[in-house]
Amino acid sequence: MKVLNKEELHTAERVLLKHFPKSLKVYGFLYGINRNKPSTLEVVVDTWPDFKVIICRPDPKNKRALEFMKKVTYFSTDEQILRRMLTEENAIDWRTYFLIGGFDFSHAPMLKEVSSAREVNNRDYTLVRLLYLPDSSHLLPPAVDSELESRISSLNLSHVDLVNNTWKFGGNKRGYTNIKNLISNFPSCCITDGEGQPVSWMLVYDYCALGILYTLPEHRGKGYAKVLVSTMAKILHAEGYPVYCFIEEDNEVSYRLFKNLGFTEDPSYRAGWFEFNI
Repeated sequence: MKVLNKEELHTAERVLLKHFPKSLKVYGFLYGINRNKPSTLEVVVDTWPDFKVIICRPDPKNKRALEFMKKVTYFSTDEQILRRMLTEENAIDWRTYFLIGGFDFSHAPMLKEVSSAREVNNRDYTLVRLLYLPDSSHLLPPAVDSELESRISSLNLSHVDLVNNTWKFGGNKRGYTNIKNLISNFPSCCITDGEGQPVSWMLVYDYCALGILYTLPEHRGKGYAKVLVSTMAKILHAEGYPVYCFIEEDNEVSYRLFKNLGFTEDPSYRAGWFEFNI
């Protein structure tokens, strides 16, 4: 097992391009790290340069890691090597709470078996579809009149509380820290009212996926979500970011929204989130 250095992270990013869409989440983390976005992760592989497993995990030497939820993400083309890394090579610290997010759900039985052998409990957190936009030519944007276009802006730090308090996974100090980090370092988009206050918004996670899409209840039904997604997709493509998102399996409204805007998926692939040491 090897921890990748700065030069090797750039090489790994290029390798992961060949494995879209399944490698998108790990690619997104590396994309951010390689462009000097703040990160509390380190990246390990089974072998180098021809790796079969790549894991993003909390960097034990990074003091800021304690401010964020302990998250692990990986991409693997060989489940047996992945199993070996999880069982024999201490690729993950099994002693405390952590979350593995965006993994190929076909690995779920193996993850449960490995954690059970270590007497670590686990919980299925969510099952999601991965939708992505391979090229901006696939985008089917809605028409936007000049009045609405004049109200499209980006979020700033004065909006952190608003976003945190309406976020499904926010409302607390850790959520505040997370949202502040995203607004400070990644693209965002919002639609404002007559006073310049956001009424609908969308952010980009630190793994470069679109997310945290929300419209205040009194402003729904106006097509704002379509405008935000298409605007963000154009911005991200122009800046070289991957353009993708995770949609929870039962969220048909969001699924149809992204599909109707031209996003595509591998229908045979599902991604999962598991919590451990709950």
